[in-house]
Amino acid sequence: MSLPAPIAAATRVLDVEIEGLRRLKDSVGSEFAAIVEAVSTMTGRLVCAGVGKSGHVARKIAATLASTGTPSQFIHPTEASHGDMGMIGSGDMLLILSKSGEVPELSDMIAYGKRFRIPIIAMTANAQSILGKAGDYLMLLPDAPEACGETRAPTTSTTMQIAYGDALAVALLERRGFTASDFRVYHPGGKLGAMLKSVADLMHTGEALPLVSPQTPMTEALLVMTAKRFGCTGVVDQDGRLIGIVTDGDVRRKAGADFAHLAVVDVMTANPMVVHPEALAAEALAELNQSGRSVVFAVDEQDRPSGILHLHDLLRAGVI
Repeated sequence: MSLPAPIAAATRVLDVEIEGLRRLKDSVGSEFAAIVEAVSTMTGRLVCAGVGKSGHVARKIAATLASTGTPSQFIHPTEASHGDMGMIGSGDMLLILSKSGEVPELSDMIAYGKRFRIPIIAMTANAQSILGKAGDYLMLLPDAPEACGETRAPTTSTTMQIAYGDALAVALLERRGFTASDFRVYHPGGKLGAMLKSVADLMHTGEALPLVSPQTPMTEALLVMTAKRFGCTGVVDQDGRLIGIVTDGDVRRKAGADFAHLAVVDVMTANPMVVHPEALAAEALAELNQSGRSVVFAVDEQDRPSGILHLHDLLRAGVI
């Protein structure tokens, strides 16, 4: 049974672009490693440029690089020819995108790079083009048909450009040892920003902490649990280290005629689940989900509680 025309077109396009990405993957070699090394050691910014669809991709690549720790910006070649060339400094590098490598609007930027010895990375499908020959480094796109057939509108080629830009960004990220905490600095807003917050950003501290000693009578511990309103209390030894927790569930399980005579040590759960204050909020959420609990203490390297985090705190912050 044949597919409806729109679905057939969609699958054909995806097959063509997937094949283009396979060819791109097979073409990556030592030149790419040299580019990563050069960009990671530059003292300025990686200036991305292109015209038309390649310009849109260049803008996206610049944004991805900037958000993952590589100083980068997009400059339109036409605007560069009318003054914006002054934004390009001696410590910068140029990443210029053009499938054909023969776009006239790129000539001034190429000439500027050569005049002031600013290294050029050429991303093109034509190594013998003006851009290809001018490049100090070459990110060569493999020969692959566009997905739209005879019209030859940029489809497969721009997909490969985006993928190559992503590969460069991730390789540089790993080269620098860029961490999730670093990433959080550039993504403070939205769902992603919430997931990248640390436990320390959200936890309750100081007087808000419900803490008692093992010898505290349970009648007093209940008052602490009620006043602090977390549904639990931490149990600390004489050195201030967290050794246990008493939850509402523990209280219910021990409830009986002799409850008034019990001490915290008789009711507590030893060795409670904890997190480090610098752990990501998303990691704390995973721990809570796995354990089926709604609250977790944050402890330092000496196991001393520095904060407490409730599931509701994660909900308010947008982590959930």
